[in-house]
Amino acid sequence: MKVKNMTFKEGHEFKIRIKPTDDCNSFAINIGHDAENIAMHFNPRFDCGNDTNTIVFNSLSGGSWGDELREGNFPFVRGEECKFHVNFNNEQFYIKLPDGSMLNFPNRLGDVKYQYFDVSGEARIIGIKIK
Repeated sequence: MKVKNMTFKEGHEFKIRIKPTDDCNSFAINIGHDAENIAMHFNPRFDCGNDTNTIVFNSLSGGSWGDELREGNFPFVRGEECKFHVNFNNEQFYIKLPDGSMLNFPNRLGDVKYQYFDVSGEARIIGIKIK
């Protein structure tokens, strides 16, 4: 699913409810300007490549990926709906995970407004809210 021309800016909270499939290997949520300029790539991996129960973060600028960051806190369960929240400023993204823990990822593009949202992989969106 791709959403274009949405307004997600500094001070807003982006709430996402998603349900990974029963056999989900990974899913990804991208927030940015377009498919070639993604400020935050959020990729929970149940079992994908060399990663098991790991969240991989990255950014894409002009079609070139940055350095991946990995997080071992993994509160996602296959087949179970979960909810998490994203806030940001020009320096950081702040992600509140389903278990209430917080993660940060640098806002490598440095902007305070994004209009592109994309979800891919083996999960179904239950709901999205920006407030």
